[in-house]
Amino acid sequence: MDNPRLVASDVDGTLLDPMDRVSPRTLDTITRVRAAGAPFVLVSGRPPRWIPPVAALAGLEGYAVCANGAIVYDITSDEVLSAHSLDPILLHDVTHTLETVLPGIRVATERAEVGADLGVTAFASEPGYSNPWGDAENNVRPRAEVLGHPASKLLIRHQGMTSHEIALAATELLGDAVDVTYSTDRGLIEVSAPGVTKATGLAEVAGLLGVPQTAVIAFGDMPNDIEMLRWAGHGVAMANAHPAVKAAADEVTAKNSEDGVARVLERWF
Repeated sequence: MDNPRLVASDVDGTLLDPMDRVSPRTLDTITRVRAAGAPFVLVSGRPPRWIPPVAALAGLEGYAVCANGAIVYDITSDEVLSAHSLDPILLHDVTHTLETVLPGIRVATERAEVGADLGVTAFASEPGYSNPWGDAENNVRPRAEVLGHPASKLLIRHQGMTSHEIALAATELLGDAVDVTYSTDRGLIEVSAPGVTKATGLAEVAGLLGVPQTAVIAFGDMPNDIEMLRWAGHGVAMANAHPAVKAAADEVTAKNSEDGVARVLERWF
């Protein structure tokens, strides 16, 4: 492709190294990208409140795509610009449908909340839910309350299965009623409103910035990145990526531990 006019990168397993750092080489490349006038956009499954620490490491401001495309977030103003939610009826229906064939599932929800006084409004989980990334946000509520408010993302956990196995069952049962993906294979799937993916969130940001699809380069490593890599003018998978992500990409770069993002961008910047 010609010089990219927008760079989009997943966070975990892609931009960050295995120690959750931005390496000096990658930071230097991001700085050159931005100095050339190309926005560098984080596109993540993370909620907005988990984005500022990464943005600080990478020296970023401006837009980020969160919750697998459900939320467009302004890092600088700490403001949600748009959000696509699952309504409580759909949350209950999805959970009930999956529980009939996957007994033992536990659920949590993410809501499009930002600000310093989040309290317990942004995340809620039912008793028995275990977060693969740790349970520091331990806001345990009855299932009816967890599912009783609009949510940007429904998290479904089954510790006796892989994420791939849960996703196969969910996709077969739910069809196109929702969008199902995963960013870890440790027994967790992430459910969004129908048609909402990282690709739709990135397309919204590209529109805000006036950048055509063909001028976007995107990087990722897990199945929740597939639609984004296919949508972008040039999609790049990490060497440590899931096989399905590599198959969807235009190119495979080095691992996140070997500055894979920087190695590609250094061709232009």
